Amino acid sequence: MESLNDTVWDVLISGTGLPQSLLALVSLSPHLIYARSNLVPALVSSNVYRQLEFLAVGSWWIYDGIVERQEGTLGEGANGATRDQDIPLRKIPGSREDVFADKTIDLRSTRSLMKVLKLAADSETYSATVAESGDQSFPDFLTSQYKIDTRLQAPLQALTLSPDPPSKTSVSYALPRLHRHLTSIGIFGPGFGAVIPKWGGLAEIAQVACRAGAVGGGVYVLKKGIDSVDRLNQAAAISTATRETDNLLSSIKLQGGDEVKARWTVGTPFTLPNYPAELIKQQTTTIVIAHLTAIVSSSLTYLFPPPAEGSPPPASIVVVLPASSVENSQSMELADVPAIHLIIHSSDTGECPEGQSPPTHIMLPSTLESLIADESHWSTAIIYASTALQDPSASQLLSSAIETFLSAVPNEPTPPDVLWTLAYKQHHLMPSSPSRPSDPQKSPNDDPTVDESNQHCGIIHLQDLGPSLALEDEVLKNVRAAWERITADDGDDRGAFMQFHNRVGIGGEDDDM
Repeated sequence: MESLNDTVWDVLISGTGLPQSLLALVSLSPHLIYARSNLVPALVSSNVYRQLEFLAVGSWWIYDGIVERQEGTLGEGANGATRDQDIPLRKIPGSREDVFADKTIDLRSTRSLMKVLKLAADSETYSATVAESGDQSFPDFLTSQYKIDTRLQAPLQALTLSPDPPSKTSVSYALPRLHRHLTSIGIFGPGFGAVIPKWGGLAEIAQVACRAGAVGGGVYVLKKGIDSVDRLNQAAAISTATRETDNLLSSIKLQGGDEVKARWTVGTPFTLPNYPAELIKQQTTTIVIAHLTAIVSSSLTYLFPPPAEGSPPPASIVVVLPASSVENSQSMELADVPAIHLIIHSSDTGECPEGQSPPTHIMLPSTLESLIADESHWSTAIIYASTALQDPSASQLLSSAIETFLSAVPNEPTPPDVLWTLAYKQHHLMPSSPSRPSDPQKSPNDDPTVDESNQHCGIIHLQDLGPSLALEDEVLKNVRAAWERITADDGDDRGAFMQFHNRVGIGGEDDDM
């Protein structure tokens, strides 16, 4: 390609820095997207939704098998009979209708749960409760206000997708996410409230956005990370109010030796060099999430029932294993151990299609080579396991959790085999605060994207995606704040955020991209 030396750009965006890989069948961002997410209207207004396919997220399950189970812990039946079933995987009631239909919950507990769900579904009521009791832990709130039994608190905690242990999950975090879950159900179809992009998780949305950007004039350069960013004539830049001068340009040295100039440079603390010490001091909270991705030799069909009559077949489910349910966690202080979340994808996602064995370029232990040759193992599912446990044994704990889960799946003659795994950790640099951002539909501050010490220097730091398993609204609000800063001087040419006109190559009826 032509040299980039001495070229001038309006905006330079630093990419992820992840190398290209042949391993394209697993996602590093298998996030859920709720129907109430602000990303949904943005995809519609930008017309890029036409290039995407979404699949339903079906049932939510909770594992309850290792801890000694007492008869009647979920309530007594009408005649005093217990209903402690042998199957340790229980479907989580995700709506008020589900609670009424669940015969394992006694009448008194049903009434209490209904009060909680009614509170969480009402915008005004839950907002007032958050204002009054936001700092209280969610379990304490459920016990003191609604007399919810400990065993019934776990499913409610699971629906929040909190990466924190129950004792550290606040009301201000839990109730807004319960509200999002409940009010999203039914928008896209009966019985479910969240979707996932087919083929590549959030990476698929990024890919489609890149196509739209390219049609609009964006240029993408691979293997050219940023080595340094230096301001040209810094003093003049700070005192100049206009962007129409080279005094506002940064000189950016790229890997490989090229040097370009840009008016705005956008990235994250992990992708931009010379990250200011002042901002690091403000963002001192580092959250580490351990991940283990596994391909297993079963489609796990039992766990993928239609969420409701008339709903599309689900391609993803959620399984939550509380800390108390995994053997290796027994030596830990359970109140301080976060849950393990499993996001499970069926072959419908296209990551590992039905009837297709894992690609031959994946290195498998020799003991499993015979399994690949056996077509009965070609029905597969992908398990994305994660935990926020800050412990060297986190990966081992995830492995034990997957084995525990697989041994409990009903209608399997033998526990499915784990064919392949990928273990890694993600470090999230989050703004320091007493707690995580509470309301997923409200930004924590007015302008979270711009390092104020560099607001005249054309450097914008985007916040981290965060540890949540569901895409949070702060992500797009963060991007919008950056867009508003960059286009502030564009006047009538600014246009509207994420509203693109149909252009050749995207959005047309006969567009084949």
